[in-house]
Amino acid sequence: MNKYDTIGIDLVSACCNDISVMAAKPLTILDYIANDRLKPEIIEEVIHGLAKSCKKHNIALVGGEIAEMPDIYQKNEVDLVGIITGIVDKEKIIDGTKIKNDNVVIGLPSSGLQTNGYSLARKLLFDIAKYKIDDDIQGLNKNIGETLLEPAYIYNQYIQLLLDNKITINGMAHISGGGMVDNIPRILPKGCSVKIFLNSWPILEIFKVLKDIGNINQDEMFRTFNMGIGLVIIVQKTEVEKIKSLLANKIDIYVIGKVITGNRKVILA
Repeated sequence: MNKYDTIGIDLVSACCNDISVMAAKPLTILDYIANDRLKPEIIEEVIHGLAKSCKKHNIALVGGEIAEMPDIYQKNEVDLVGIITGIVDKEKIIDGTKIKNDNVVIGLPSSGLQTNGYSLARKLLFDIAKYKIDDDIQGLNKNIGETLLEPAYIYNQYIQLLLDNKITINGMAHISGGGMVDNIPRILPKGCSVKIFLNSWPILEIFKVLKDIGNINQDEMFRTFNMGIGLVIIVQKTEVEKIKSLLANKIDIYVIGKVITGNRKVILA
């Protein structure tokens, strides 16, 4: 697509979401950029995306290292790495230990693939279906290239809003590589599993397209992709209506499951 700014946005999103789920407020991001040969126009676009996203979310961008390694990277290939720091009072860290049976699982929507599943998506769209990046598919609002480059959401602003309003959150999971199946169990205490209610949120069209092309079974889809849910919040039932009220008109909210007795697994039902 010759478009390099959205990877900067995605890097900030991934970093922020990974620490925000522990209730940390992001402070700084240190970047590392490497490619085959330094091309100022590409580096500038990457940094523009980083800076734009950091400014929007009040994060300081600390310039790290720029490396040129022609024997390591292919032409126009960019390796982008970020190290994020954040702050949270130790006693306010959210780590899932307070999750209990009968807690409610709330899901906030993703913008699309976000930061996971691209190897399979490229295989399906370009190798099997033989699509081109500027092809249109019925049901998608943008062409394939634009759909795959849709920037990931940052959830920190919503998380901080809930915490500032004294919402008691027992656990949160950023749904990245591994989908709900791999990410939710990381925060579950011993004796707990999560039942996810299928059809309790709208599946984005891109996931339907990918499933149809590869005839992929449901379990594999949920293991590879976020399936339209980018953040999971686990709370007591009494907090659900308060959360809906606080986030109304800001982002869609779905009750997508509940905590049940089990051995730290995700059950699709």
